Amino acid sequence: TNSVPGAKIHVIGVASTQEFNAAKEKLGALKKDPGNEVKLTIYALFKQATQGPCNTPKPSMLDFVNKVKWDAWKSLGCLSQEEARRQYVDLITSLVGAEAPAVAAQPTGSTKSFQTLLISTEDNITTIRLNRPEKKNAITAEMYNELIEALDLAGKDDSVITVITGSGDYYCSGNDLNNFTKIPEGGVEKMAKDAGQLLRRYVKGYIDFPKPLIGVINGPAVGVSVTLLGLFDVVYATERATFHTPFSQLGQSPEGCSSYLFPKMMGAAKASEMLLFNKKLTAAQACDVGLVTEVFPESSFQSEVWTRLKAYAKLPRNSLALSKQLIRAVEKEKLYAINDAEVERLVERWLSDECMQAIMSFFQAKSKL
Repeated sequence: TNSVPGAKIHVIGVASTQEFNAAKEKLGALKKDPGNEVKLTIYALFKQATQGPCNTPKPSMLDFVNKVKWDAWKSLGCLSQEEARRQYVDLITSLVGAEAPAVAAQPTGSTKSFQTLLISTEDNITTIRLNRPEKKNAITAEMYNELIEALDLAGKDDSVITVITGSGDYYCSGNDLNNFTKIPEGGVEKMAKDAGQLLRRYVKGYIDFPKPLIGVINGPAVGVSVTLLGLFDVVYATERATFHTPFSQLGQSPEGCSSYLFPKMMGAAKASEMLLFNKKLTAAQACDVGLVTEVFPESSFQSEVWTRLKAYAKLPRNSLALSKQLIRAVEKEKLYAINDAEVERLVERWLSDECMQAIMSFFQAKSKL
C-alpha cells in the first residue's frame, strides 16, 4: 500500500494549503531527528504532494543519497497529490505530538552533560553510557566527538576506573549509516577524508587512555564497537551479547587496531572468520577466543559486574594507572601506525563503488514504504 508504516494515516478529507504550510513549519521546529526512514517518507510525500508522481530521471548508482530519495518518491506510485498532502500533514502532526519536552537530567556526579551520552562518576568509577537506545546506540559523528571528549575528561578526573556500556537492549550497533548521507560541499571525497580524521582521533583516544578501561557489554555489539574491544583492559558481557563485524558485507575494512590485535588475541584463523567473513560470535564464543574476559547470566549480569567493579575501584589509583600505562607503552607506537594504516584503507573503501553500492542497498531496504 502507498502509506507510511507505523503511522496513522487518514485519507478522508483534504488537507488545506494552510494546513500543509503549517506542517512544513512544524517540521522545521522538531527537536529530535525522526530517523532516516521517516525523513525519506516525509521527503517522498512532500514531492508527491507538490509535484505529483515521480517524473525526474533516475540518479546514477554513485549518487546514492539522491538515488535513495528518488526510490522513496517513486515508490508512492500514483498516490494523488491530495492524499499525499493529507498523509504529509498527519505524519508531521504525529511527530510533533509524540515529541516530549527536551529536558535532560544531569546524571549523578557528572560535571558535563552530552546529547548522545550519559556520564556519571560514583564510587570512584566513571561510567560512559551510550545513550541512543531508540537507534540501538548507533554512533553518529556527534557521538564520536562526544566520546572523544568524554574519554579525555574521564582520563583526567579523580576516578580509579572507567566503564563504557550502553543504554537499552543493545551495547552498540556500530556506525549510524546516516553519517554517509551528509555530503559536505567538497563532495564524497571530503566526507571520507573528514570521517577518516574523526575515526583516527577516536581510536587514538582508546590507545592513549591512561586508566583501566572496562567494557560492560549489555547486549549485541556490531562493527567499531567490537573492533575497539582489543584496546580495553577487561570486557564483561551478558550471555545474550553477540559480536559482529560485517565489514566485507558493507564493502569496508577493519578498524580499531583489530587487524593487528584480533589475530594476536585469537589467532589468525579465528580473526579472519570475524574480520573477513563476517562471522557473528556468541558471548561464550567471544570469551573462548579471548575477546571477552567473562560472561555472566543475563539475570544477574548487572549486579555481579558492578559488585566486581566497585571492588576494583577501591584499589590504589596511581598504582593501577601506572601499571596500565606500562603495559600499553610496549606497543603504543605500533598501535598508532596500525590505526593510521587502517584509517587510510577505510577512506579508500568509503570512496569505492563496492562500498557505495552496499550502503545504497542498505538504505533502499530501509526506505520501502
